[in-house]
Amino acid sequence: MRTKGKIASWNSDKGYGFISPLIGGKQIFIHVSAFNNRLRQPELNDVVTYSMSTDRQGRPCAANATLAGDKLIRKSPNRRSTTAILFSIVFLAAIGGLAVTDNLSRILLIGYAGMSVIAFAAYAVDKSAAKRGAWRIREGTLLFLGLAGGWPGALIAQQTFRHKSKKTSFRAVFWITVFMNCAALAWLHTDSGKMTVRSLLA
Repeated sequence: MRTKGKIASWNSDKGYGFISPLIGGKQIFIHVSAFNNRLRQPELNDVVTYSMSTDRQGRPCAANATLAGDKLIRKSPNRRSTTAILFSIVFLAAIGGLAVTDNLSRILLIGYAGMSVIAFAAYAVDKSAAKRGAWRIREGTLLFLGLAGGWPGALIAQQTFRHKSKKTSFRAVFWITVFMNCAALAWLHTDSGKMTVRSLLA
């Protein structure tokens, strides 16, 4: 969804400013890199249309901005995001196939599916909160959901909502949790892992 506003302030030397939404509300930060046309210098009261996004610190900002009179540039789908979503779907499909053929406990299938739905919803809520400047979900909570088996849903949410998909520090820890979860899943299918599970159930 695109929003329309006016340039409320602009610092040409530093290359950033703020937009006042026409519908009212808090001013939105915008960096020069967010404009499709880098050759045109924004001026006060220029009408601009933009999409809401968040910066690396999770703060709301404008993205894919177009000044009045400029043509909107539609960005082609990111191959990396498509690969990430496909990876999550293939993993869940593989888990489902193993469960159906009795090569994997169906409890694990339910666990992965359920945690993925919860993680997806958590990212959606956090993205919405970031746009509104409201209370945010802690990054530690989002990472824990991934570690607990919700990483497929989290990965899909990151690419769908463009949330936490560019913050390098978060991404690094996120992929560590994915590796740890997959390593734990593999261990559960070793002899020692099976014995441990049986002893815990007993």
